[in-house]
Amino acid sequence: KFTVTRQNEATTALDPHNRQEKTPKTQWEQKKSWGEPQKTLPAEMISRNNFSVWNILKKCIGMELSKIAMPVVFNEPLSFLQRISEYMEHTHLIHRACSLSDSIDRMQVVAAFAVSAVASQWERTGKPFNPLLGETYELTREDEGYRLISEQVSHHPPISAFHAQSLKQEFEFHGSIYPKLKFWGKSVEAEPKGTMTLELLKHKEAYTWTNPLCCVHNIILGKLWIEQYGTVEIMNHSTGEKCVLTFKPCGMFGKELHKVEGYIQDKSKKKRRVIYGKWTECMYSVDPKVYDSYKKSEKKSSGDAKKLRQVRKRVRDDADEMPEVQETVTVIPGSALLWRITPRPAHSAQMYNFTSFALTLNELEPGMERLLAPTDCRLRPDIRAMENGDIDSASTEKERLEEKQRAARRERSKDEEEWSTRWFQLGTNPHTGAEDWLYTGGYFDRNYSDCPNIY
Repeated sequence: KFTVTRQNEATTALDPHNRQEKTPKTQWEQKKSWGEPQKTLPAEMISRNNFSVWNILKKCIGMELSKIAMPVVFNEPLSFLQRISEYMEHTHLIHRACSLSDSIDRMQVVAAFAVSAVASQWERTGKPFNPLLGETYELTREDEGYRLISEQVSHHPPISAFHAQSLKQEFEFHGSIYPKLKFWGKSVEAEPKGTMTLELLKHKEAYTWTNPLCCVHNIILGKLWIEQYGTVEIMNHSTGEKCVLTFKPCGMFGKELHKVEGYIQDKSKKKRRVIYGKWTECMYSVDPKVYDSYKKSEKKSSGDAKKLRQVRKRVRDDADEMPEVQETVTVIPGSALLWRITPRPAHSAQMYNFTSFALTLNELEPGMERLLAPTDCRLRPDIRAMENGDIDSASTEKERLEEKQRAARRERSKDEEEWSTRWFQLGTNPHTGAEDWLYTGGYFDRNYSDCPNIY
């Protein structure tokens, strides 16, 4: 069940060590039961066939795209803050990590969680709405045992901060993301700068990592498709153990499309486990010796493949054709399954390729509106209009909100007033020593009297 919990301010206590806000449920909450989460959107996806992104981007090659206004038709009806909350789709992996006694076992499940956090981006070629400064999003999932709050803490550069906490004080997961977008002729590359921090409170462990690069191909011509690539290093700051994952670029013939491979090493740098799979499908773990012997036998059987590749060189003049998706992951005997993606609903292609989880994120249950902060994404009129299939209203509202934001910035500049964030403060990540936006607590007290009027 999806709930937004109303808290009794008089009885709220904030634990100074882990910021777990604890409040007994009100009588209203104990009686209230939400219905089933929605399984479809109010309207199907708007066609983009009559729009050319080339007209907008042709003067922007190599430039930072965060300041370029894109037509609303290229968006999906979610804010970037809601997109961030999709990291939590596979929270069951965090719960599993909490339950394991061995630190290497915990690390491999945390590695699977880090991969699963980007899995929802598969085929999601719509651009999420840029959050307005001060915009927030909250998500409480009692069935999954967590609640999340996020806030847009900076506009230039755009920075989104989030903090998720276990309802039973088992974990905290938080980070701040500064997405840098660049246009490279036929593709747009997104670099999600910022650090993810997962704290397993029972084990007194903290893991940190950064997300891989994401590239959307065929912005101008051909079918849009996505790949993730780059190296992700997950560090256990308590034990010194590290997991190094390589998200592989697809390569000339797409043999490596979606593949992720890596290993876990202990503090003495000895390899303990090999991790492999696809970020769109599943991840496995296997003993390094078993993996090495399997790879040796595989090389012998594919000796002629290299010669074949040298003969079949292909030139891509018009579009970066998406390689055909290869057969599912070949499972090495002796491997353990760490994670498998949740299948998408049958009508996903008509719903912006949303997962079942994403379909629920903008849902506004009866009675929820009066409990939400007035800055919550669900109350944002341009996103709501797009979700309802009204592209003209969505475009008009988007322009109005952006102009309102500019006017507010001019007023602050005239009064020499600095923007003040509401729920997060710029500080130092205690595990990395780097600058980070940290949750200050208090959101779930439900005192929204000093929230900005951004809509």
